Amino acid sequence: MSSSPPAVLVVGGAGYIGAHTCKNLSANGLLPVTFDNFSTGHRDFVRYGPLVEGDMFDAGAIAESCRAWGVTAVIHFAASAYVAESIADPAKYYRNNVSGTLSLLEGMRDAGVRDIIFSSTCAVYGQPETVPIKESTPPHPVNPYGASKLMIERILSDFGNAYGMRWVALRYFNAAGADPDGEIGEVRDPEPHLIPRALMTLLGHIDEFQVCGADYPTDDGSPVRDYIHVADLAEAHRLTLGGLSAGVANLAMNLGTGKGFSVRQVLARIEAITGRALPAVSGPRRSGDPAVLIAEPGLAAERFGFKAALSSLDQIINTAWAWHQKAHPQR
Repeated sequence: MSSSPPAVLVVGGAGYIGAHTCKNLSANGLLPVTFDNFSTGHRDFVRYGPLVEGDMFDAGAIAESCRAWGVTAVIHFAASAYVAESIADPAKYYRNNVSGTLSLLEGMRDAGVRDIIFSSTCAVYGQPETVPIKESTPPHPVNPYGASKLMIERILSDFGNAYGMRWVALRYFNAAGADPDGEIGEVRDPEPHLIPRALMTLLGHIDEFQVCGADYPTDDGSPVRDYIHVADLAEAHRLTLGGLSAGVANLAMNLGTGKGFSVRQVLARIEAITGRALPAVSGPRRSGDPAVLIAEPGLAAERFGFKAALSSLDQIINTAWAWHQKAHPQR
C-alpha cells in the first residue's frame, strides 16, 4: 500500500514564484497545497496540487489546513512586493507583510508545524557599501518593503528561539524568466519589472516604456542587478526543504548568480534575441532603488548544494519571451 506524498503548504502558491515552486515540488514527489486569497495570484496557475482558498490573516484557517493535509512544512510567498508602492503606502506593507506573517506563524504553531521557508529579499541590504553582497553584510533597508521583510526575519528568529520553529529566509535577488515548458510565467497588473515590461512593450501591451534613471554611478548610468531564473528559485526551495528536514535551519541565505547586468545591457540582449527595437526613453530614478545589487551566492551552494543552472541572461530572456508571446499575443 503506497503512502501519501509529504504535504507542503505553499502560502501564495498561485503567484509567480509560488506556482513555479509548486510545479517543482510536485515533479519531485511532494504534494504542494496552495493556500491563496487570490488578491494577486492566478487560479489557472493552481494545477500541481490541491487548493485552499483563504487568507493568511486567519490563523485558524492556516492551522486547519495544516492539520487537514498533514502538512510537514510551510513555504511562505504571500506579500506585497512593490518598492515604490511601499514608499507611498507603508501602512499596507507593514500590515500585509508583517502582521500577515505573524498570523501565519501563529497558525503553524497551533497546528504543531515547525518548518518554514520564507521568501525574503535583497532589499533588506539597502545601499550596500561593497558588492557582491554577503549574508554577513549588515542589513540597512532603504524602503518599507525591505524593512518589512527584515522585520519578518527577526520574528522568525524569535519564534525559533521561543517555540522551536526551524526557518530559512531566502533573500532573492531579481527573479526573472518563465517556466521552460511554457506552462506558467510572470503576470502582474500593473507590471513593474524590467524584463516583462520590455517584452510587453514589444508586443504592444505597454505604450510608454522608460529606463528609470540614467545617472547612477555605474558604467552606463543605469542600475545593475543580479538576475536569477524563477525555475532556479523553485529548485532552491525544494533543496532548502530537504535541508530543513536534515536540521540545517535558522539562517538567511542569498539566492542569486553573482553576476550583474545593467538595465541597458539587459535591454540590448532583449533587442538582439527578439530582433525588435525598444523605444527606451530615459526617465527619472525610482525612489528607493540602489545602484548595484549583486549576490555572493556561495552559502546556498555550501549548505544546500544549490546551483543556478538556468540563469544565464539569454535563458532568462528566451523563456520569458516565449511565455509573453503566449500570454500576451501581439496587438
